[in-house]
Amino acid sequence: MKFWQRALKSVTRRKGRSFILFLVIFILGNVIAGAVAIQQSTQNVEKETKKQMGAQATVEMDYEKFDKDQQKNPEKFEDDKWFTPPPTKELEAIGKLPYVKYYDMSISASIGTNKFKAYSPEEGGVSYGGGYKYSFNIKGVNRKEVVDLEEGIIKLESGETFTDKAIKDGENTVLISREVAEANNLSVGDQVAIDVTGEVFSEELMSEDSEEPAAPEIATFDFPVKVGGIFSVVKKENKEKSKDEGMDEEEWRAVEQINTLYMPNELVKALNKEQSQKIWKLSEEDLALQESQDYYQVTYVLKSVDDVEAFREEANALISNEYYQVFASTDQYEQIAGGMKKLGTISKYVVIIAALATILIISLVVLLFLRDRKHELGIYLSLGESRTEIIGQIVVELLLTSIIALVLSLVTGNLLGGAVSNSLLQTDWLSNSGDMMNGYIGGYSLNTPNVSYDDIQSAYKVTFSVGYIISYLLLGLGTVLLSAILPLLYILRLNPKKIMM
Repeated sequence: MKFWQRALKSVTRRKGRSFILFLVIFILGNVIAGAVAIQQSTQNVEKETKKQMGAQATVEMDYEKFDKDQQKNPEKFEDDKWFTPPPTKELEAIGKLPYVKYYDMSISASIGTNKFKAYSPEEGGVSYGGGYKYSFNIKGVNRKEVVDLEEGIIKLESGETFTDKAIKDGENTVLISREVAEANNLSVGDQVAIDVTGEVFSEELMSEDSEEPAAPEIATFDFPVKVGGIFSVVKKENKEKSKDEGMDEEEWRAVEQINTLYMPNELVKALNKEQSQKIWKLSEEDLALQESQDYYQVTYVLKSVDDVEAFREEANALISNEYYQVFASTDQYEQIAGGMKKLGTISKYVVIIAALATILIISLVVLLFLRDRKHELGIYLSLGESRTEIIGQIVVELLLTSIIALVLSLVTGNLLGGAVSNSLLQTDWLSNSGDMMNGYIGGYSLNTPNVSYDDIQSAYKVTFSVGYIISYLLLGLGTVLLSAILPLLYILRLNPKKIMM
Protein backbone atom coordinates (compact mmCIF):
# COMPACT_ATOMS: atom_id res chain seq x y z
CA MET A 1 0.00 0.00 0.00
CA LYS A 2 1.33 3.40 -0.96
CA PHE A 3 2.14 5.83 1.85
CA TRP A 4 -0.47 8.36 0.66
CA GLN A 5 -3.15 5.63 0.74
CA ARG A 6 -2.17 4.78 4.31
CA ALA A 7 -2.35 8.50 5.16
CA LEU A 8 -5.91 8.75 3.81
CA LYS A 9 -7.05 5.66 5.72
CA SER A 10 -5.34 6.91 8.91
CA VAL A 11 -7.22 10.21 8.74
CA THR A 12 -10.62 8.55 8.24
CA ARG A 13 -10.10 5.83 10.84
CA ARG A 14 -8.74 8.07 13.60
CA LYS A 15 -11.68 10.45 13.51
CA GLY A 16 -11.19 11.74 17.05
CA ARG A 17 -7.55 12.74 16.61
CA SER A 18 -8.21 14.10 13.13
CA PHE A 19 -11.05 16.24 14.52
CA ILE A 20 -8.86 17.60 17.32
CA LEU A 21 -6.13 18.54 14.82
CA PHE A 22 -8.77 20.06 12.49
CA LEU A 23 -10.24 22.11 15.34
CA VAL A 24 -6.84 23.45 16.42
CA ILE A 25 -5.91 24.49 12.87
CA PHE A 26 -9.39 25.91 12.21
CA ILE A 27 -9.36 28.14 15.31
CA LEU A 28 -5.82 29.39 14.74
CA GLY A 29 -6.56 29.74 11.02
CA ASN A 30 -9.46 32.06 11.80
CA VAL A 31 -7.16 34.36 13.73
CA ILE A 32 -4.58 34.39 10.93
CA ALA A 33 -7.22 34.79 8.20
CA GLY A 34 -8.89 37.69 10.01
CA ALA A 35 -5.58 39.47 10.55
CA VAL A 36 -4.50 38.91 6.94
CA ALA A 37 -7.87 40.21 5.70
CA ILE A 38 -7.55 43.38 7.81
CA GLN A 39 -3.96 43.92 6.72
CA GLN A 40 -4.84 43.48 3.03
CA SER A 41 -7.82 45.83 3.36
CA THR A 42 -5.86 48.62 5.08
CA GLN A 43 -3.16 48.36 2.41
CA ASN A 44 -5.77 48.52 -0.37
CA VAL A 45 -7.44 51.58 1.20
CA GLU A 46 -4.09 53.35 1.48
CA LYS A 47 -3.16 52.48 -2.09
CA GLU A 48 -6.48 53.56 -3.60
CA THR A 49 -6.73 56.73 -1.49
CA LYS A 50 -3.22 57.84 -2.41
CA LYS A 51 -3.98 57.12 -6.05
CA GLN A 52 -7.05 59.34 -5.75
CA MET A 53 -4.92 62.09 -4.17
CA GLY A 54 -2.54 61.96 -7.11
CA ALA A 55 1.23 61.78 -7.41
CA GLN A 56 2.09 65.46 -7.03
CA ALA A 57 4.73 67.20 -4.96
CA THR A 58 5.98 70.71 -4.29
CA VAL A 59 8.71 72.50 -2.35
CA GLU A 60 7.61 74.63 0.58
CA MET A 61 8.95 75.94 3.86
CA ASP A 62 8.74 73.56 6.82
CA TYR A 63 7.30 76.00 9.36
CA GLU A 64 7.11 73.36 12.08
CA LYS A 65 10.86 72.74 11.96
CA PHE A 66 11.55 76.47 11.61
CA ASP A 67 9.49 77.34 14.72
CA LYS A 68 11.16 74.65 16.83
CA ASP A 69 14.67 75.75 15.86
CA GLN A 70 13.83 79.42 16.30
CA GLN A 71 12.69 78.81 19.87
CA LYS A 72 15.89 76.93 20.67
CA ASN A 73 18.27 79.40 18.97
CA PRO A 74 16.68 82.81 18.18
CA GLU A 75 20.06 84.39 17.28
CA LYS A 76 20.38 82.11 14.28
CA PHE A 77 17.35 83.69 12.63
CA GLU A 78 18.19 87.38 12.95
CA ASP A 79 18.39 87.76 9.17
CA ASP A 80 15.82 86.70 6.57
CA LYS A 81 18.01 84.32 4.56
CA TRP A 82 16.18 81.30 5.95
CA PHE A 83 12.95 82.54 4.36
CA THR A 84 14.57 82.71 0.93
CA PRO A 85 13.09 79.95 -1.26
CA PRO A 86 15.37 77.58 -3.19
CA PRO A 87 16.84 79.13 -6.35
CA THR A 88 15.45 78.26 -9.77
CA LYS A 89 18.47 76.05 -10.53
CA GLU A 90 17.68 73.76 -7.59
CA LEU A 91 14.00 73.54 -8.54
CA GLU A 92 14.93 72.67 -12.13
CA ALA A 93 17.45 70.07 -10.93
CA ILE A 94 14.69 68.41 -8.90
CA GLY A 95 12.52 68.39 -12.04
CA LYS A 96 15.18 66.34 -13.84
CA LEU A 97 14.96 63.43 -11.38
CA PRO A 98 13.83 60.18 -13.05
CA TYR A 99 10.63 60.00 -10.97
CA VAL A 100 9.23 63.22 -12.46
CA LYS A 101 6.78 62.94 -15.33
CA TYR A 102 6.71 66.71 -15.83
CA TYR A 103 6.75 69.83 -13.69
CA ASP A 104 5.40 73.37 -13.76
CA MET A 105 6.82 76.54 -12.20
CA SER A 106 4.08 79.06 -11.55
CA ILE A 107 4.04 82.68 -10.39
CA SER A 108 0.83 83.46 -8.55
CA ALA A 109 -1.09 86.65 -7.77
CA SER A 110 -4.42 87.76 -6.40
CA ILE A 111 -6.51 90.75 -7.46
CA GLY A 112 -9.72 92.51 -6.48
CA THR A 113 -12.23 93.95 -8.99
CA ASN A 114 -15.53 95.80 -9.07
CA LYS A 115 -16.63 95.64 -12.72
CA PHE A 116 -15.12 92.32 -13.75
CA LYS A 117 -17.46 89.89 -11.99
CA ALA A 118 -16.50 86.70 -10.17
CA TYR A 119 -18.69 83.66 -9.68
CA SER A 120 -20.67 83.52 -6.43
CA PRO A 121 -22.56 80.36 -5.37
CA GLU A 122 -26.30 80.44 -4.80
CA GLU A 123 -25.82 79.53 -1.13
CA GLY A 124 -24.20 82.91 -0.54
CA GLY A 125 -21.17 84.91 -1.54
CA VAL A 126 -18.15 86.24 0.25
CA SER A 127 -17.83 89.80 1.49
CA TYR A 128 -14.46 91.33 0.60
CA GLY A 129 -12.89 94.45 2.04
CA GLY A 130 -10.18 96.43 0.37
CA GLY A 131 -12.52 98.53 -1.76
CA TYR A 132 -13.49 95.75 -4.17
CA LYS A 133 -16.48 93.42 -4.61
CA TYR A 134 -14.84 90.43 -6.29
CA SER A 135 -11.63 88.51 -5.80
CA PHE A 136 -9.63 86.38 -8.25
CA ASN A 137 -6.63 84.10 -7.97
CA ILE A 138 -4.09 84.34 -10.77
CA LYS A 139 -2.09 81.24 -11.67
CA GLY A 140 0.87 81.57 -13.98
CA VAL A 141 2.02 78.80 -16.32
CA ASN A 142 5.38 78.14 -17.95
CA ARG A 143 4.37 75.29 -20.27
CA LYS A 144 1.62 74.97 -22.84
CA GLU A 145 0.28 71.84 -21.15
CA VAL A 146 -1.46 73.32 -18.11
CA VAL A 147 -0.98 71.05 -15.08
CA ASP A 148 -4.58 71.37 -13.86
CA LEU A 149 -5.80 70.33 -17.32
CA GLU A 150 -3.40 67.40 -17.46
CA GLU A 151 -4.43 66.20 -14.01
CA GLY A 152 -8.16 66.43 -14.72
CA ILE A 153 -8.88 69.23 -12.24
CA ILE A 154 -10.29 71.44 -15.00
CA LYS A 155 -11.55 70.63 -18.49
CA LEU A 156 -11.17 72.87 -21.54
CA GLU A 157 -14.60 73.46 -23.07
CA SER A 158 -13.72 75.89 -25.86
CA GLY A 159 -10.74 77.74 -27.26
CA GLU A 160 -7.19 76.57 -26.73
CA THR A 161 -4.37 76.71 -24.21
CA PHE A 162 -1.22 78.77 -24.53
CA THR A 163 1.33 78.45 -27.31
CA ASP A 164 5.06 78.34 -26.64
CA LYS A 165 5.36 81.82 -28.09
CA ALA A 166 2.59 83.19 -25.84
CA ILE A 167 4.30 81.77 -22.76
CA LYS A 168 7.72 83.07 -23.76
CA ASP A 169 6.53 86.57 -24.71
CA GLY A 170 3.92 86.88 -21.96
CA GLU A 171 1.05 87.56 -24.36
CA ASN A 172 -2.10 88.93 -22.71
CA THR A 173 -4.07 85.70 -23.16
CA VAL A 174 -6.02 84.14 -20.28
CA LEU A 175 -8.06 81.05 -19.54
CA ILE A 176 -11.25 81.71 -17.58
CA SER A 177 -13.96 79.44 -16.20
CA ARG A 178 -17.35 78.99 -17.82
CA GLU A 179 -19.09 80.62 -14.84
CA VAL A 180 -16.87 83.73 -14.97
CA ALA A 181 -17.35 83.95 -18.75
CA GLU A 182 -21.15 83.80 -18.33
CA ALA A 183 -21.12 86.40 -15.54
CA ASN A 184 -19.24 88.84 -17.80
CA ASN A 185 -20.87 87.83 -21.14
CA LEU A 186 -17.53 86.75 -22.58
CA SER A 187 -16.60 84.17 -25.19
CA VAL A 188 -13.36 82.94 -26.75
CA GLY A 189 -11.52 85.71 -28.57
CA ASP A 190 -13.12 88.59 -26.65
CA GLN A 191 -10.99 91.41 -25.27
CA VAL A 192 -11.70 92.57 -21.73
CA ALA A 193 -10.14 95.12 -19.39
CA ILE A 194 -9.88 93.76 -15.86
CA ASP A 195 -10.34 96.62 -13.40
CA VAL A 196 -7.75 95.77 -10.76
CA THR A 197 -8.77 97.59 -7.58
CA GLY A 198 -7.38 98.01 -4.08
CA GLU A 199 -6.98 100.33 -1.14
CA VAL A 200 -3.96 102.61 -0.89
CA PHE A 201 -2.73 103.23 2.66
CA SER A 202 -0.35 106.18 2.72
CA GLU A 203 2.07 106.85 5.55
CA GLU A 204 -0.20 109.67 6.79
CA LEU A 205 -3.15 107.30 7.02
CA MET A 206 -1.06 104.75 8.93
CA SER A 207 0.30 107.33 11.39
CA GLU A 208 -0.70 106.84 15.01
CA ASP A 209 -0.66 110.62 15.62
CA SER A 210 -3.72 111.27 13.49
CA GLU A 211 -6.76 111.84 15.70
CA GLU A 212 -9.28 110.56 13.23
CA PRO A 213 -7.98 108.16 10.56
CA ALA A 214 -9.09 109.18 7.09
CA ALA A 215 -10.67 106.71 4.71
CA PRO A 216 -8.12 104.94 2.52
CA GLU A 217 -7.82 105.93 -1.10
CA ILE A 218 -9.25 103.50 -3.64
CA ALA A 219 -6.93 102.96 -6.59
CA THR A 220 -7.75 101.13 -9.80
CA PHE A 221 -6.25 100.46 -13.20
CA ASP A 222 -7.31 98.50 -16.27
CA PHE A 223 -5.37 95.40 -17.24
CA PRO A 224 -6.35 94.36 -20.80
CA VAL A 225 -6.46 90.63 -21.65
CA LYS A 226 -7.85 88.37 -24.35
CA VAL A 227 -9.93 85.27 -23.58
CA GLY A 228 -7.99 82.42 -25.13
CA GLY A 229 -9.99 79.53 -23.67
CA ILE A 230 -12.87 78.68 -21.37
CA PHE A 231 -12.71 75.79 -18.91
CA SER A 232 -15.05 74.03 -16.51
CA VAL A 233 -14.11 72.68 -13.09
CA VAL A 234 -14.32 68.93 -12.65
CA LYS A 235 -16.28 68.67 -9.43
CA LYS A 236 -16.22 65.77 -7.02
CA GLU A 237 -19.55 64.10 -6.29
CA ASN A 238 -20.79 65.41 -2.95
CA LYS A 239 -22.65 63.45 -0.31
CA GLU A 240 -26.27 64.30 0.27
CA LYS A 241 -26.75 67.04 2.86
CA SER A 242 -29.50 69.21 4.20
CA LYS A 243 -30.02 72.77 2.99
CA ASP A 244 -29.02 74.16 6.39
CA GLU A 245 -25.52 72.66 6.26
CA GLY A 246 -24.18 75.23 3.80
CA MET A 247 -21.09 74.72 1.67
CA ASP A 248 -18.42 72.24 2.67
CA GLU A 249 -14.69 72.61 2.11
CA GLU A 250 -14.79 70.75 -1.21
CA GLU A 251 -17.40 73.16 -2.58
CA TRP A 252 -15.46 76.20 -1.41
CA ARG A 253 -12.38 74.87 -3.16
CA ALA A 254 -14.43 74.42 -6.33
CA VAL A 255 -15.61 78.05 -6.12
CA GLU A 256 -12.02 79.18 -5.64
CA GLN A 257 -10.99 77.15 -8.69
CA ILE A 258 -13.80 78.70 -10.75
CA ASN A 259 -12.51 82.17 -9.85
CA THR A 260 -8.96 81.34 -10.95
CA LEU A 261 -7.48 82.95 -14.05
CA TYR A 262 -4.64 81.21 -15.91
CA MET A 263 -2.08 83.28 -17.78
CA PRO A 264 1.61 83.07 -18.79
CA ASN A 265 4.16 83.68 -16.04
CA GLU A 266 5.55 86.73 -17.82
CA LEU A 267 2.09 88.27 -17.92
CA VAL A 268 1.65 87.60 -14.18
CA LYS A 269 4.96 89.38 -13.57
CA ALA A 270 3.69 92.39 -15.49
CA LEU A 271 0.44 92.35 -13.51
CA ASN A 272 2.27 92.14 -10.19
CA LYS A 273 4.58 94.99 -11.18
CA GLU A 274 1.72 97.26 -12.21
CA GLN A 275 -0.26 96.37 -9.08
CA SER A 276 2.78 97.15 -6.91
CA GLN A 277 3.18 100.54 -8.59
CA LYS A 278 -0.43 101.69 -8.79
CA ILE A 279 -2.10 99.97 -5.84
CA TRP A 280 0.58 99.32 -3.25
CA LYS A 281 2.65 102.41 -4.21
CA LEU A 282 5.99 100.64 -3.74
CA SER A 283 9.14 102.70 -4.07
CA GLU A 284 11.53 102.09 -6.95
CA GLU A 285 13.93 100.39 -4.57
CA ASP A 286 11.26 98.03 -3.19
CA LEU A 287 9.96 97.40 -6.69
CA ALA A 288 13.43 96.40 -7.92
CA LEU A 289 13.84 94.09 -4.93
CA GLN A 290 10.46 92.46 -5.65
CA GLU A 291 11.35 91.87 -9.29
CA SER A 292 14.62 90.22 -8.30
CA GLN A 293 12.84 87.82 -5.94
CA ASP A 294 10.11 86.26 -8.07
CA TYR A 295 8.65 83.38 -6.09
CA TYR A 296 7.83 80.29 -8.12
CA GLN A 297 5.27 77.80 -6.90
CA VAL A 298 6.54 74.57 -8.40
CA THR A 299 4.42 71.48 -8.98
CA TYR A 300 6.07 68.15 -9.77
CA VAL A 301 3.85 65.47 -11.27
CA LEU A 302 5.40 62.06 -10.62
CA LYS A 303 5.15 58.95 -12.76
CA SER A 304 3.68 56.86 -9.95
CA VAL A 305 2.39 57.24 -6.39
CA ASP A 306 4.88 54.54 -5.43
CA ASP A 307 7.74 56.93 -6.33
CA VAL A 308 6.79 59.59 -3.76
CA GLU A 309 9.14 58.58 -0.95
CA ALA A 310 12.12 57.92 -3.23
CA PHE A 311 11.53 61.27 -4.94
CA ARG A 312 11.24 63.05 -1.59
CA GLU A 313 14.54 61.63 -0.34
CA GLU A 314 16.52 62.56 -3.47
CA ALA A 315 14.84 65.94 -3.93
CA ASN A 316 15.44 67.04 -0.33
CA ALA A 317 19.13 66.29 -0.82
CA LEU A 318 19.22 68.87 -3.65
CA ILE A 319 17.72 71.70 -1.56
CA SER A 320 20.35 73.91 0.11
CA ASN A 321 17.97 75.70 2.52
CA GLU A 322 17.38 73.27 5.37
CA TYR A 323 13.97 74.80 6.16
CA TYR A 324 12.52 74.01 2.75
CA GLN A 325 11.51 70.49 1.89
CA VAL A 326 9.30 68.42 -0.38
CA PHE A 327 5.63 68.03 0.48
CA ALA A 328 3.52 65.54 -1.46
CA SER A 329 -0.19 65.28 -2.13
CA THR A 330 -0.21 61.95 -0.29
CA ASP A 331 1.03 63.55 2.96
CA GLN A 332 -2.57 64.30 3.82
CA TYR A 333 -3.24 60.56 4.13
CA GLU A 334 -0.43 60.13 6.65
CA GLN A 335 -1.97 62.90 8.76
CA ILE A 336 -5.64 61.90 8.74
CA ALA A 337 -5.45 58.10 8.53
CA GLY A 338 -3.87 57.50 11.93
CA GLY A 339 -6.59 55.07 13.04
CA MET A 340 -6.35 53.07 9.82
CA LYS A 341 -2.57 52.81 10.11
CA LYS A 342 -2.87 51.68 13.74
CA LEU A 343 -5.29 48.97 12.64
CA GLY A 344 -2.85 47.82 9.94
CA THR A 345 -0.01 47.69 12.46
CA ILE A 346 -2.12 45.69 14.93
CA SER A 347 -3.08 43.18 12.24
CA LYS A 348 0.57 42.79 11.24
CA TYR A 349 1.58 41.88 14.78
CA VAL A 350 -1.41 39.56 15.15
CA VAL A 351 -0.36 37.67 12.00
CA ILE A 352 3.18 37.20 13.32
CA ILE A 353 2.08 36.13 16.82
CA ALA A 354 -0.66 33.82 15.48
CA ALA A 355 1.73 32.18 13.01
CA LEU A 356 4.31 31.51 15.74
CA ALA A 357 1.61 30.18 18.07
CA THR A 358 0.28 27.94 15.28
CA ILE A 359 3.73 26.46 14.64
CA LEU A 360 4.25 25.74 18.32
CA ILE A 361 0.78 24.32 19.07
CA ILE A 362 0.50 22.14 15.96
CA SER A 363 4.04 20.83 16.50
CA LEU A 364 3.18 19.75 20.05
CA VAL A 365 -0.18 18.22 19.05
CA VAL A 366 1.29 16.20 16.16
CA LEU A 367 4.26 15.15 18.32
CA LEU A 368 1.91 13.84 21.02
CA PHE A 369 -0.08 11.90 18.41
CA LEU A 370 3.12 10.39 17.00
CA ARG A 371 4.26 9.25 20.43
CA ASP A 372 1.03 7.28 20.73
CA ARG A 373 1.68 5.76 17.28
CA LYS A 374 5.25 4.82 18.10
CA HIS A 375 4.63 1.05 17.77
CA GLU A 376 2.78 1.51 14.48
CA LEU A 377 5.69 3.46 13.03
CA GLY A 378 8.16 0.86 14.40
CA ILE A 379 6.27 -1.91 12.58
CA TYR A 380 6.46 0.03 9.31
CA LEU A 381 10.21 0.40 9.75
CA SER A 382 10.62 -3.32 10.63
CA LEU A 383 8.73 -4.27 7.47
CA GLY A 384 11.20 -2.33 5.34
CA GLU A 385 9.43 0.99 4.93
CA SER A 386 11.89 3.83 4.57
CA ARG A 387 11.80 6.82 6.90
CA THR A 388 11.15 9.00 3.85
CA GLU A 389 7.88 7.18 3.13
CA ILE A 390 6.79 7.40 6.78
CA ILE A 391 7.58 11.13 6.80
CA GLY A 392 5.58 11.47 3.57
CA GLN A 393 2.61 9.69 5.21
CA ILE A 394 2.64 12.02 8.23
CA VAL A 395 2.95 15.11 6.01
CA VAL A 396 0.04 13.99 3.82
CA GLU A 397 -2.10 13.30 6.91
CA LEU A 398 -1.29 16.77 8.22
CA LEU A 399 -1.97 18.45 4.87
CA LEU A 400 -5.30 16.67 4.31
CA THR A 401 -6.65 17.89 7.64
CA SER A 402 -5.03 21.33 7.29
CA ILE A 403 -6.36 22.10 3.81
CA ILE A 404 -9.96 21.47 4.88
CA ALA A 405 -9.52 23.58 8.03
CA LEU A 406 -7.76 26.40 6.16
CA VAL A 407 -10.36 26.59 3.38
CA LEU A 408 -13.20 26.80 5.91
CA SER A 409 -11.35 29.38 8.04
CA LEU A 410 -10.74 31.38 4.85
CA VAL A 411 -14.45 32.25 4.86
CA THR A 412 -15.12 32.51 8.58
CA GLY A 413 -11.86 34.37 9.23
CA ASN A 414 -12.77 36.97 6.63
CA LEU A 415 -16.12 37.56 8.33
CA LEU A 416 -14.40 37.68 11.72
CA GLY A 417 -11.83 40.19 10.47
CA GLY A 418 -14.55 42.45 9.06
CA ALA A 419 -16.57 42.41 12.28
CA VAL A 420 -13.58 42.99 14.57
CA SER A 421 -12.04 45.77 12.46
CA ASN A 422 -15.34 47.63 12.09
CA SER A 423 -15.82 47.49 15.85
CA LEU A 424 -12.28 48.71 16.50
CA LEU A 425 -12.65 51.62 14.08
CA GLN A 426 -15.58 52.91 16.13
CA THR A 427 -13.56 53.06 19.34
CA ASP A 428 -12.01 56.32 20.57
CA TRP A 429 -8.53 54.87 20.30
CA LEU A 430 -8.80 54.32 16.53
CA SER A 431 -11.32 57.05 15.71
CA ASN A 432 -8.49 59.49 14.82
CA SER A 433 -9.96 62.16 17.09
CA GLY A 434 -7.43 64.92 17.67
CA ASP A 435 -4.80 63.43 15.37
CA MET A 436 -5.59 65.84 12.54
CA MET A 437 -4.68 68.83 14.70
CA ASN A 438 -1.20 67.49 15.46
CA GLY A 439 1.68 68.44 13.21
CA TYR A 440 2.00 70.59 10.13
CA ILE A 441 0.72 69.52 6.74
CA GLY A 442 2.49 71.16 3.82
CA GLY A 443 1.54 71.14 0.16
CA TYR A 444 -1.51 73.40 0.48
CA SER A 445 -0.68 74.86 -2.92
CA LEU A 446 -1.20 71.47 -4.56
CA ASN A 447 -4.60 71.36 -6.20
CA THR A 448 -5.52 67.85 -5.12
CA PRO A 449 -8.77 66.28 -3.89
CA ASN A 450 -9.54 66.87 -0.23
CA VAL A 451 -9.96 63.55 1.61
CA SER A 452 -11.34 63.24 5.13
CA TYR A 453 -11.00 60.41 7.64
CA ASP A 454 -14.69 59.61 7.08
CA ASP A 455 -13.94 59.11 3.37
CA ILE A 456 -11.11 56.73 4.21
CA GLN A 457 -13.18 54.84 6.77
CA SER A 458 -16.12 54.47 4.38
CA ALA A 459 -13.74 53.12 1.72
CA TYR A 460 -12.50 50.44 4.13
CA LYS A 461 -14.09 47.09 3.34
CA VAL A 462 -12.97 43.56 4.20
CA THR A 463 -13.75 41.54 1.09
CA PHE A 464 -12.53 38.44 -0.70
CA SER A 465 -9.77 39.14 -3.18
CA VAL A 466 -7.27 37.06 -5.07
CA GLY A 467 -4.48 38.65 -3.06
CA TYR A 468 -6.18 37.78 0.24
CA ILE A 469 -6.82 34.15 -0.75
CA ILE A 470 -3.31 33.56 -2.06
CA SER A 471 -1.61 35.34 0.86
CA TYR A 472 -3.61 33.47 3.48
CA LEU A 473 -3.27 30.00 1.90
CA LEU A 474 0.48 30.42 1.38
CA LEU A 475 0.92 31.66 4.94
CA GLY A 476 -1.34 28.94 6.36
CA LEU A 477 0.24 26.04 4.48
CA GLY A 478 3.72 27.40 5.14
CA THR A 479 2.96 27.58 8.85
CA VAL A 480 1.61 24.02 8.90
CA LEU A 481 4.65 22.66 7.05
CA LEU A 482 7.01 24.46 9.43
CA SER A 483 5.13 22.97 12.37
CA ALA A 484 5.86 19.50 10.96
CA ILE A 485 9.63 19.91 11.39
CA LEU A 486 9.74 18.91 15.08
CA PRO A 487 7.56 15.76 14.65
CA LEU A 488 9.62 14.71 11.62
CA LEU A 489 12.80 14.95 13.67
CA TYR A 490 11.14 12.58 16.14
CA ILE A 491 10.53 10.08 13.31
CA LEU A 492 14.15 10.27 12.18
CA ARG A 493 15.28 9.28 15.68
CA LEU A 494 13.05 6.18 15.86
CA ASN A 495 14.91 2.88 16.37
CA PRO A 496 12.64 -0.09 15.39
CA LYS A 497 14.67 -2.60 17.48
CA LYS A 498 14.12 -0.64 20.69
CA ILE A 499 10.46 -0.03 19.90
CA MET A 500 9.70 -3.74 19.24
CA MET A 501 11.58 -5.05 22.28
